[in-house]
Amino acid sequence: MAEAYLIDAVRTPVCRRGGGLAGVHSADLGAHVINALVGRSGIDPARVDDVVFGCTDTIGSQAGDVARTAWLAAGLPDHVPGVTVDRQCGSSQQAVHFAAQAVMSGTADLVVAGGVQNMSAIPISAAMTAGRQFGFTTPFAESKGWLARYGNREVSQFGAAEMIAERWGISREDMEEFALRSHRRAVAAIDGGRFDEEIEPVGGVSADEGPRRDTSLERMAALAPLREGGRVTAAVASQISDGASAVLVASERAVAGFGLTPRARLHHISVRGDDPVWMLTAPIPATRHALGRTGMSIDDFDLVEVNEAFASVVLAWMKEIGADPDRVNVNGGAIALGHPIGATGTRLMTTMLYELERRAGRYALQVMCEGGGQANVTVIERI
Repeated sequence: MAEAYLIDAVRTPVCRRGGGLAGVHSADLGAHVINALVGRSGIDPARVDDVVFGCTDTIGSQAGDVARTAWLAAGLPDHVPGVTVDRQCGSSQQAVHFAAQAVMSGTADLVVAGGVQNMSAIPISAAMTAGRQFGFTTPFAESKGWLARYGNREVSQFGAAEMIAERWGISREDMEEFALRSHRRAVAAIDGGRFDEEIEPVGGVSADEGPRRDTSLERMAALAPLREGGRVTAAVASQISDGASAVLVASERAVAGFGLTPRARLHHISVRGDDPVWMLTAPIPATRHALGRTGMSIDDFDLVEVNEAFASVVLAWMKEIGADPDRVNVNGGAIALGHPIGATGTRLMTTMLYELERRAGRYALQVMCEGGGQANVTVIERI
C-alpha cells in the first residue's frame, strides 16, 4: 500500500477566550499557519493539491468554507481548492485522515491538513443555537428518527463526563489531581522551551495562555460543580480557546520529486463510533480497534495523546487500555493548554511529532473523543 508522510507541522499559540487571538479573523488565523507551513517546508504552494481544514460552528467568520478562505487569505494560488470538515472535536484529526487517504489512493501528492477555531468570536455550539430562529432547539430534539431510537435522553458533554466518572469510579479528587498534573506538565514544557519550535507567533503572542501556574488542589476544591451534586467542575474540563494548526501530508512521489524530508509516516488511521448519548467513551473502543488492526500493544508507543475534553475521559481510557500515565499527555493537555475545537486535532499531532523527535521515540498514538460518540485514532512512526 502507498505511504503517506508528515513533512512538517506548525501551530499558533493557543489563547484563552478573550485573549491574545480573540480579535483575529478565523481565516487569518488559518492563513497564518498555512503560510508558516509553506515557508518551513519550502514547498511550491502551486503544487498543493488540496487544503483540508477542520472547523465547527461554521457561521460568521468561519462560514463559507474557511479552508478555502484561509488559503486565499494567505495570498496563495487561486487554483488550489479547500474543503472544511466537521467531525466535532476531532475535525482537524479527520482532516489529516482525509489528506492521508487522498495521498495513499494516488489521487493527491501534497495536501495541507489543519484546523482553526476562534471561540471568542464564535461561541461554542453557536451553530446549534442559531437554529432556534428556524424553530429547531437542537440537532436532535425534532428528529423523529432520533427520538424513536434514543428517546428524549439528554445529549450533553457535561452529562456524559459525569456519567463516565460515576461508571468508572472516578472521584472528583482523582480528576482534580489529573488536572493539576496537566497544568504542571504544560508549565514545565513552556519553561523548558519544548513548544518554541512548533509555535509560529501571531503578532505579539508567542506562548500558550492557558496553563495556570498558581492553580492548586485547594483552589480546584473550592469550585462549584457544573451540575448540582456532580463531580465535574470547570477545573477538570478543557478550556475554551482560540488557535490554528496545520500539517503537510505528502506521497512517496512528492517526497522524491520535490526533495522533501519526511519527519514521520502515518502508520495507521481509523475512526469508530460508540453510544452518542454517552458521547465521550468512543476513544476506548476506537483504541482497541486500532491496536487490533495494527497488531500493536499500548506498550509499543513511546507517546500517547488523549484529548483532555474532561479529566474523566482520559482517566477512564487509561483504566480500560492500561496505558502508562508517564507516556500520556506528557506536556499537558486541553485542561491546561486549551481546546480550540477545530484546531485541536492537528495541534495535538504537531506537539506529539515534536516530542517524539525530542525523545528519539518511534511510535506515537493520538485519540480524541468527539460529538456524536466518535473517536479518531492516528498512529505515526518517526522516520
